[in-house]
Amino acid sequence: MDIFEKIAKHMGPIGQHHKWSHGYFSFPKLEGDIAPHMNFRGKEHLVWSLNNYLGLANHPEVREADLKGASDFGMAYPMGARMMSGNSKYHEQLEQQLAAFVGKPDAFLLNYGYQGMVSIIDSLVDRNDVIVYDAESHACIIDGLRLHMGKRFVYKHNDIESARKQLERATKLVEQSGGGILVITEGVFGMSGAQGKLKELVDLKKEFNFRLLIDDAHGFGTMGPTGAGTHEEQNCIDGVDVYFGTFAKSMAGIGAFVASTEEMTNFFRYNMRSQTFAKALPMPMVIGLLKRLELLKNNPELREKLWNVATTLQKGLRDRGFDLGVTNTMVTPVFLKGELLEATALTMDLRENYGIFCSIVVYPVIPKGLIELRLIPTAVHTMEDVQRTLDAFSEVSDKLKSGYYKENQFSIA
Repeated sequence: MDIFEKIAKHMGPIGQHHKWSHGYFSFPKLEGDIAPHMNFRGKEHLVWSLNNYLGLANHPEVREADLKGASDFGMAYPMGARMMSGNSKYHEQLEQQLAAFVGKPDAFLLNYGYQGMVSIIDSLVDRNDVIVYDAESHACIIDGLRLHMGKRFVYKHNDIESARKQLERATKLVEQSGGGILVITEGVFGMSGAQGKLKELVDLKKEFNFRLLIDDAHGFGTMGPTGAGTHEEQNCIDGVDVYFGTFAKSMAGIGAFVASTEEMTNFFRYNMRSQTFAKALPMPMVIGLLKRLELLKNNPELREKLWNVATTLQKGLRDRGFDLGVTNTMVTPVFLKGELLEATALTMDLRENYGIFCSIVVYPVIPKGLIELRLIPTAVHTMEDVQRTLDAFSEVSDKLKSGYYKENQFSIA
């Protein structure tokens, strides 16, 4: 069969819906300054779908730093990969500050978060090593696992007894292969809002010999007394061997970093193929990230505002009987019972008649019969935004329970 013909018949679980969903449910265009209120299809909407946790995307000092970086250096500088010709004192300065902030001796900048995690896993393990990972790990972790030529065992989500059993299996294998064990989890799971059980995993080191890698994309900047991350929140900084954080969430930028011992970080510098053969982060982003990190560290009120909005929103939803699952972070999933057509009708009702834009998650990401509306609070949302959302959610929930969305379908104009 011709490859194109095969693909035309099997566009994938999400792609199969592209003809009617494109531009509305998938690839929507939010326009205007990044803020709680933006334009969607020509109308102002209250937006709960951007990971701009601390509101830095349009902070005036950040905008000024970004502009100065572009003015002083242009968009191209430095040219080339870091190892060859693309290094600078500013890249190294950012690495040093990041490492100190997250409690590690050294850090290495990465061009992208998703590809960064894939490449970390690829460089860390060989065919003799065994990976043990959480069942609800992010797609970037799963894609990194796909490159692994050795064995990998999955444990039930946040189930330490299940992790122990998989570590027992892994230990038997490496005793024969001579390899090592890498455990991978997340600091904050972005879909459910649950914290990974980092402290309990670190405690398992008393029983097993392994290294722990955590993806703290959502935890960096939001969790812990200083915002250093979920490992700080759970008081197990030293027990996390490799810490990965991105700039796409709290830092409102592009790129990521990996932090560990000096020896391990140097190993990453010289062995991560996605960095060795890719152009360095452009200088305007590096200069802007230095300012973002400064604001993150020196303005705890930003994190306090985020948590005030998040806790008020979550308490209000729970008080009205909504199921938020197991979230114990700012990520706010709202679970409703309904089928795909009801989910699309409800979401369109929220957008068209209530002016509220949030992400919708359905099967196959979550089980059939469930609808997840995922809300991302930020430091720049207001109590008025929260109240408006609570009232709207109560109304659409009542409509869903009454069967309104089975009888009334909406069409995309």
